[in-house]
Formats: sequence, C-alpha cells, structure tokens
Amino acid sequence: MSIDIQPAAANSQTVSRARNARRPLFSSIVGCAGVVLATASLAGCGSGESSSTASATTTTVASTTTTMRPTATVPVTTAVAVAPVAPPQAAPVAPTSSAPVLVPMPAVVCMNLQTAQNTIQAAGVFLSRSADATGAGRMQVLDSNWIVVGQQPSPGALVGEGDAVLSVVKIGEPNSC
Repeated sequence: MSIDIQPAAANSQTVSRARNARRPLFSSIVGCAGVVLATASLAGCGSGESSSTASATTTTVASTTTTMRPTATVPVTTAVAVAPVAPPQAAPVAPTSSAPVLVPMPAVVCMNLQTAQNTIQAAGVFLSRSADATGAGRMQVLDSNWIVVGQQPSPGALVGEGDAVLSVVKIGEPNSC
C-alpha cells in the first residue's frame, strides 16, 4: 500500500489569513502532522484484503493551521476480582491454671521508686502501682526521682499482679525516711 500526500491548492484569502494569524510555526506543523497521521491510519482500514492484493490509495491533504487544545485526562478504573479470604483463626491457647501467682511482698519503704519496682519484679510480680502521697495526684514520670514512703500490703504478705501499691513523694520533699 502506498500513500501519496499532495498539498491542495489554497486560494489567496486563505494564505493571507494564515499569515495574519501569526500562530507559531510549531502548532501549524503539529496540526498538519495530526491530519496526515489520521488520514494515513484510516486509509489502511476496511477492505480486509491482504497487502499484496490491495490497490494503491492516493490521499490529498489540505494544509491548514490548527491550534492543539489540551484534552482532559480521564482516569481508567479496572475492576479486579478478589477471592474471598477466610478470617484468621486464633491460635489455640495453652491451658493455664486459674489461680494467680502469689509471692511475699518485699520491704521497699525508703527506696527510690525505680529500685522498689525492680525489687518487687525480682520477687515474681511484674505489675505494681504507685500514688502521690501528698494527695496532689502527680504522675510519676521519672521513677528514680521519687522515694517510697509507704506500701500496701505490708512486707511478707502475699501479693499478685497489681496488688502492690506504693505511696511516694519526690526526693527532697518532707518524708519519714
């Protein structure tokens, strides 16, 4: 298949309009190229004959000045089939004894709060609580800056997780130690 592109004759009014429009040369070239490509792609469509038996086609394209306008981009959404997934099964829990672990409460009065907590954890209880002994409700952010002035339960009593409550004041505040 062969394509001959021959410019069409333009009258003098069209030529003068094109000169007076003062459009950039690039847009003129792009416009002409688009027309040529569109015509060339349409020339090969439709006959269904193989290229050896197809007749030659001659196409005449008029030279025009075209301004390209941007086109809107439309996002394309593709549906994807997702196989249903069964919810994860919980791992079987090993049976534990329902009786809490109880250990004797160590004596921690007059220790700084961090050392007192470490001593209680070494005895086997990992959760203890602390409270401001002044009643101001201050939080113990840096445990090593506080001193234990009282404890519940008393030393030697059996305690479990969270049973130990330590009354504390800031180091340097009046206390009984």
